[in-house]
Amino acid sequence: MKRILLTTAIVMAAVFSLNAQEPLKVSILGDSYSTFEGKVSPYWNALWYFAEDSKLGSQENDVKKVEQTWWYQVVDEMGYKLEKNNAFSGATICFSGYKDRSGNFSDYSDRSFITRASDLGHPDIILVCGCTNDSWAGSPIGEYKWKNWTNEDLYSFRPAMAKMCSELKTLYPKARVLFMLNSELSDDINESVHTVCKHYKIECLDLHDIDKQMGHPSQTGMRAIADQVKACLR
Repeated sequence: MKRILLTTAIVMAAVFSLNAQEPLKVSILGDSYSTFEGKVSPYWNALWYFAEDSKLGSQENDVKKVEQTWWYQVVDEMGYKLEKNNAFSGATICFSGYKDRSGNFSDYSDRSFITRASDLGHPDIILVCGCTNDSWAGSPIGEYKWKNWTNEDLYSFRPAMAKMCSELKTLYPKARVLFMLNSELSDDINESVHTVCKHYKIECLDLHDIDKQMGHPSQTGMRAIADQVKACLR
Protein backbone atom coordinates (compact mmCIF):
# COMPACT_ATOMS: atom_id res chain seq x y z
CA MET A 1 0.00 0.00 0.00
CA LYS A 2 2.87 2.34 0.90
CA ARG A 3 4.56 1.57 -2.41
CA ILE A 4 1.36 2.39 -4.32
CA LEU A 5 0.97 5.69 -2.48
CA LEU A 6 4.63 6.53 -3.06
CA THR A 7 4.38 5.72 -6.77
CA THR A 8 1.22 7.79 -7.08
CA ALA A 9 2.91 10.70 -5.35
CA ILE A 10 5.90 10.52 -7.72
CA VAL A 11 3.64 10.46 -10.78
CA MET A 12 1.58 13.40 -9.50
CA ALA A 13 4.76 15.35 -8.76
CA ALA A 14 6.02 14.70 -12.30
CA VAL A 15 2.73 15.84 -13.82
CA PHE A 16 2.74 18.95 -11.65
CA SER A 17 6.31 19.68 -12.73
CA LEU A 18 5.38 19.41 -16.40
CA ASN A 19 2.35 21.63 -15.97
CA ALA A 20 4.45 24.16 -14.08
CA GLN A 21 6.95 24.56 -16.91
CA GLU A 22 7.15 28.01 -18.38
CA PRO A 23 5.75 28.46 -21.91
CA LEU A 24 8.24 28.71 -24.75
CA LYS A 25 9.34 32.26 -25.46
CA VAL A 26 9.04 33.53 -29.04
CA SER A 27 10.79 36.50 -30.60
CA ILE A 28 10.00 38.06 -33.97
CA LEU A 29 12.59 39.59 -36.28
CA GLY A 30 10.53 41.18 -38.99
CA ASP A 31 9.45 43.97 -41.31
CA SER A 32 6.07 45.65 -41.87
CA TYR A 33 4.24 42.30 -41.95
CA SER A 34 4.95 41.86 -38.23
CA THR A 35 4.35 45.40 -36.98
CA PHE A 36 1.41 46.67 -35.01
CA GLU A 37 0.86 49.92 -33.16
CA GLY A 38 2.18 49.73 -29.60
CA LYS A 39 3.36 46.13 -29.98
CA VAL A 40 6.91 46.42 -31.30
CA SER A 41 10.15 46.88 -29.42
CA PRO A 42 12.01 49.22 -29.58
CA TYR A 43 8.92 51.44 -29.65
CA TRP A 44 10.44 53.84 -32.20
CA ASN A 45 10.54 51.21 -34.98
CA ALA A 46 8.53 52.31 -38.02
CA LEU A 47 5.04 50.79 -38.25
CA TRP A 48 2.63 49.76 -41.01
CA TYR A 49 -0.32 48.22 -39.14
CA PHE A 50 -2.29 50.46 -36.81
CA ALA A 51 -5.20 50.05 -34.40
CA GLU A 52 -8.79 50.52 -35.54
CA ASP A 53 -9.12 53.98 -33.99
CA SER A 54 -5.81 55.28 -35.34
CA LYS A 55 -5.76 57.97 -38.02
CA LEU A 56 -2.37 56.79 -39.30
CA GLY A 57 -3.24 53.37 -40.66
CA SER A 58 -4.13 52.37 -44.18
CA GLN A 59 -7.87 52.34 -44.87
CA GLU A 60 -7.33 49.77 -47.60
CA ASN A 61 -6.18 46.95 -45.35
CA ASP A 62 -8.65 45.31 -42.99
CA VAL A 63 -6.18 44.29 -40.24
CA LYS A 64 -7.13 46.68 -37.42
CA LYS A 65 -6.66 44.64 -34.25
CA VAL A 66 -3.50 43.04 -32.87
CA GLU A 67 -5.42 39.78 -32.46
CA GLN A 68 -5.65 39.64 -36.27
CA THR A 69 -1.87 39.62 -36.81
CA TRP A 70 -0.19 36.36 -37.78
CA TRP A 71 2.29 36.42 -34.89
CA TYR A 72 -0.35 37.08 -32.21
CA GLN A 73 -2.37 34.12 -33.46
CA VAL A 74 0.68 31.84 -33.44
CA VAL A 75 1.74 32.84 -29.93
CA ASP A 76 -1.80 32.69 -28.52
CA GLU A 77 -2.91 29.44 -30.13
CA MET A 78 0.35 27.56 -29.51
CA GLY A 79 0.47 28.59 -25.85
CA TYR A 80 3.72 30.51 -26.26
CA LYS A 81 4.89 33.72 -24.62
CA LEU A 82 5.99 36.69 -26.70
CA GLU A 83 9.53 37.58 -25.72
CA LYS A 84 10.10 40.44 -28.17
CA ASN A 85 8.68 41.67 -31.46
CA ASN A 86 11.49 43.54 -33.18
CA ALA A 87 9.69 44.41 -36.41
CA PHE A 88 10.53 47.48 -38.49
CA SER A 89 8.41 48.54 -41.46
CA GLY A 90 10.37 48.82 -44.70
CA ALA A 91 13.46 47.12 -43.29
CA THR A 92 15.76 45.08 -45.51
CA ILE A 93 18.02 42.17 -44.61
CA CYS A 94 20.98 43.96 -46.20
CA PHE A 95 22.12 47.55 -45.74
CA SER A 96 20.70 48.69 -49.12
CA GLY A 97 17.20 50.12 -48.94
CA TYR A 98 14.90 51.69 -51.48
CA LYS A 99 16.36 54.04 -54.09
CA ASP A 100 16.22 57.77 -53.51
CA ARG A 101 15.32 60.42 -56.08
CA SER A 102 18.84 60.27 -57.48
CA GLY A 103 18.49 56.57 -58.16
CA ASN A 104 20.91 55.54 -55.43
CA PHE A 105 20.11 52.92 -52.81
CA SER A 106 19.32 54.46 -49.42
CA ASP A 107 21.46 53.36 -46.49
CA TYR A 108 19.29 51.13 -44.30
CA SER A 109 22.08 49.88 -42.04
CA ASP A 110 20.33 51.45 -39.04
CA ARG A 111 17.24 49.26 -39.47
CA SER A 112 18.52 46.20 -41.30
CA PHE A 113 17.82 42.72 -40.02
CA ILE A 114 21.54 42.27 -39.35
CA THR A 115 21.60 45.30 -37.05
CA ARG A 116 18.50 44.20 -35.10
CA ALA A 117 19.37 40.50 -34.86
CA SER A 118 21.16 41.01 -31.54
CA ASP A 119 18.10 42.60 -29.90
CA LEU A 120 15.67 39.69 -29.48
CA GLY A 121 15.86 39.00 -25.77
CA HIS A 122 16.18 35.39 -24.67
CA PRO A 123 13.90 33.39 -26.99
CA ASP A 124 13.35 29.67 -27.36
CA ILE A 125 11.96 30.23 -30.87
CA ILE A 126 12.90 32.93 -33.37
CA LEU A 127 10.53 33.64 -36.25
CA VAL A 128 12.20 35.65 -39.02
CA CYS A 129 9.82 37.23 -41.51
CA GLY A 130 11.92 39.21 -43.95
CA CYS A 131 13.52 39.83 -47.38
CA THR A 132 10.28 41.21 -48.85
CA ASN A 133 11.75 44.71 -48.99
CA ASP A 134 15.03 43.44 -50.44
CA SER A 135 12.98 41.99 -53.29
CA TRP A 136 10.74 45.04 -53.72
CA ALA A 137 13.67 47.49 -53.56
CA GLY A 138 15.73 45.47 -56.01
CA SER A 139 18.63 45.41 -53.58
CA PRO A 140 21.96 44.15 -55.02
CA ILE A 141 22.11 40.35 -54.84
CA GLY A 142 25.89 39.95 -54.61
CA GLU A 143 27.82 36.71 -54.25
CA TYR A 144 27.60 34.05 -51.57
CA LYS A 145 30.11 34.62 -48.78
CA TRP A 146 30.19 32.57 -45.60
CA LYS A 147 32.69 34.38 -43.36
CA ASN A 148 34.92 37.42 -42.98
CA TRP A 149 32.24 39.82 -44.20
CA THR A 150 33.28 43.42 -44.80
CA ASN A 151 30.94 46.34 -44.23
CA GLU A 152 30.74 46.76 -48.00
CA ASP A 153 29.67 43.12 -48.41
CA LEU A 154 26.61 43.75 -46.28
CA TYR A 155 25.08 46.14 -48.82
CA SER A 156 24.31 43.07 -50.96
CA PHE A 157 21.65 40.51 -50.15
CA ARG A 158 23.47 37.16 -50.26
CA PRO A 159 26.36 38.02 -47.93
CA ALA A 160 23.98 39.96 -45.67
CA MET A 161 21.58 37.02 -45.44
CA ALA A 162 24.51 34.76 -44.55
CA LYS A 163 25.76 37.20 -41.92
CA MET A 164 22.32 37.43 -40.33
CA CYS A 165 21.87 33.66 -40.16
CA SER A 166 25.35 33.24 -38.73
CA GLU A 167 24.59 35.85 -36.07
CA LEU A 168 21.33 34.18 -35.08
CA LYS A 169 23.00 30.78 -34.71
CA THR A 170 25.85 32.27 -32.68
CA LEU A 171 23.81 34.58 -30.45
CA TYR A 172 20.97 32.12 -29.77
CA PRO A 173 22.56 28.65 -29.98
CA LYS A 174 19.65 26.93 -28.20
CA ALA A 175 16.84 28.67 -30.06
CA ARG A 176 14.88 27.16 -32.91
CA VAL A 177 15.06 29.52 -35.88
CA LEU A 178 12.39 29.52 -38.59
CA PHE A 179 12.76 31.75 -41.65
CA MET A 180 9.45 32.66 -43.27
CA LEU A 181 9.83 33.30 -47.00
CA ASN A 182 7.07 35.51 -48.38
CA SER A 183 5.23 34.62 -51.58
CA GLU A 184 5.56 36.59 -54.83
CA LEU A 185 9.23 37.55 -54.43
CA SER A 186 11.96 37.54 -57.07
CA ASP A 187 13.59 34.30 -58.17
CA ASP A 188 17.02 35.57 -57.08
CA ILE A 189 15.76 36.25 -53.57
CA ASN A 190 13.97 32.88 -53.30
CA GLU A 191 17.01 30.95 -54.51
CA SER A 192 19.35 32.88 -52.22
CA VAL A 193 17.20 32.35 -49.12
CA HIS A 194 16.96 28.60 -49.75
CA THR A 195 20.71 28.31 -50.31
CA VAL A 196 21.70 30.30 -47.23
CA CYS A 197 19.17 28.61 -44.93
CA LYS A 198 20.38 25.20 -46.09
CA HIS A 199 24.00 26.18 -45.42
CA TYR A 200 23.23 27.21 -41.83
CA LYS A 201 20.72 24.41 -41.23
CA ILE A 202 17.91 26.90 -40.60
CA GLU A 203 14.33 25.88 -41.36
CA CYS A 204 12.73 27.75 -44.23
CA LEU A 205 8.98 27.95 -44.65
CA ASP A 206 7.80 28.97 -48.12
CA LEU A 207 4.55 30.83 -47.53
CA HIS A 208 1.82 30.37 -50.14
CA ASP A 209 -1.67 31.60 -50.97
CA ILE A 210 -1.38 34.73 -48.83
CA ASP A 211 -4.20 37.17 -49.52
CA LYS A 212 -2.89 40.74 -49.56
CA GLN A 213 -4.24 44.27 -49.58
CA MET A 214 -1.81 47.09 -50.45
CA GLY A 215 0.87 44.42 -50.73
CA HIS A 216 0.37 43.40 -47.08
CA PRO A 217 -1.54 40.47 -45.57
CA SER A 218 -5.24 41.04 -45.04
CA GLN A 219 -7.10 39.35 -42.20
CA THR A 220 -7.40 36.30 -44.45
CA GLY A 221 -3.72 36.49 -45.31
CA MET A 222 -2.72 36.79 -41.66
CA ARG A 223 -4.78 33.72 -40.83
CA ALA A 224 -3.10 31.79 -43.64
CA ILE A 225 0.37 32.76 -42.43
CA ALA A 226 -0.47 31.80 -38.85
CA ASP A 227 -1.80 28.39 -39.91
CA GLN A 228 1.25 27.64 -42.04
CA VAL A 229 3.67 28.69 -39.28
CA LYS A 230 1.79 26.66 -36.68
CA ALA A 231 1.83 23.57 -38.91
CA CYS A 232 5.59 23.96 -39.37
CA LEU A 233 6.28 24.45 -35.67
CA ARG A 234 4.27 21.37 -34.79
